[in-house]
Amino acid sequence: MKTADYDFHLPEELIAFRPAEKRDDSRLLVLHRDGLTEHRLFSDLPSYLDAGDMLIVNNSKVFPARLTGYKPTGGRLEILLVAEISAGIWRIMSRDKYNGILKISDRLSARISNGATADFGDCPDLMELVWKDGAMPLPPYIRRRPDDADKERYQTVYAEKEGSIAAPTAGLHFTAQLLDRLKTSSVLVRSLTLHVGIGTFRPVKTESTDDHKMETEFFEIDPELISEIKEVKERGGRIVAVGTTVTRTLEGFLSGKCSVSSVNGKICGSTDIFIREGHKILAVDSLITNFHLPRSTPLMLASVFAGREKLLEIYGSAVEKGYRFFSYGDAMLVL
Repeated sequence: MKTADYDFHLPEELIAFRPAEKRDDSRLLVLHRDGLTEHRLFSDLPSYLDAGDMLIVNNSKVFPARLTGYKPTGGRLEILLVAEISAGIWRIMSRDKYNGILKISDRLSARISNGATADFGDCPDLMELVWKDGAMPLPPYIRRRPDDADKERYQTVYAEKEGSIAAPTAGLHFTAQLLDRLKTSSVLVRSLTLHVGIGTFRPVKTESTDDHKMETEFFEIDPELISEIKEVKERGGRIVAVGTTVTRTLEGFLSGKCSVSSVNGKICGSTDIFIREGHKILAVDSLITNFHLPRSTPLMLASVFAGREKLLEIYGSAVEKGYRFFSYGDAMLVL
C-alpha cells in the first residue's frame, strides 16, 4: 500500500489539547462489522461486551521523560529520554547536537553527547529526580506546555510498570468505576505490559508502507494470559484489545515476530511488528482505539480491523460530527 492512501483532512480545531473533564465522558464511535455505526459515550462500553469476553489493557506507566536544562553559556535545551542504554546513560532526542554539560536542577545534571545521549553519572535517585524535575512527554501536536494535571491525566488509572514515553492512549478513557462495572458483568479484565517508545508514533515517511521499519519496544506477558486467551476463544468469547500497543504485543508474540526470554516466570521480550493490511490477526477480535494521525502506523493497524476505505469513511464522519482527535481525544470501538 502507498502511505498516501492513509491520508485524510483534519481541521486543527478537532485536535484535543486537553482531555475530557471526566475520563469516560469521552465520546465513543462504535463500528460494527456489518458497517453499522453508533455514537455513544465511553461509559456505555459495558453494554457492548458480554460475560466471558476478555478485555486486555496495557499497564505500562508513562514517566516525565521531558527534561529542560541550561548550558554553561545560559542557553536553554530540552531533551526527551528515550531509552536507558546502561546504568545512568540514556538515548535521548533533542533539537540540538550539543556536546557538554546540561544543568537541569541543583541536583540533576547530565553530560550530553551530540544531542543523542545523556550521561547522568552515578545518580542512584535518578528516576526520583526525573519525576521531580521532568514534564510529561505530551505529543508535539498538543501545542502547550505540560502541566501538573498531565501527570495524572496523561496516564491510565491502571498504570503500574514504569517505562513508557508516550501513553497507551486508548486506556485513558477508563475509570476505576468503569472497570468495576465490567468485572461485575463477568468480563475478564487482564493486563500485559508494552513500554511505548518513539516507534509507535513516529510518522511513516516512506512512499510505500512496506518500506517503513518499526522500532523495537519491550513487552512483558504473564504466560497464564496466553492460556486464558486460548480458553476464552475456544468457548466463543472475544478478546478485546485496549489499544494498538496491546494488539502489537499479542500479535507480535503469537506470530513469532519478536525475541523473547523468561524472566521471573514472565515472558519478556521486544517486538518491531508492523501490523497493516494483509496481516492475519491471531488473537484480537475487537479493538478499542483513539482517532489517529494521518499516515500513522496506529491508523494502519486499525484499518486491519475496519478496512482502510471503511475506516477513512468513518474518520470523515467523525470529523463532520466534531469528534476530538488524537491522544486526549475521543475513542472508537471496532466490534
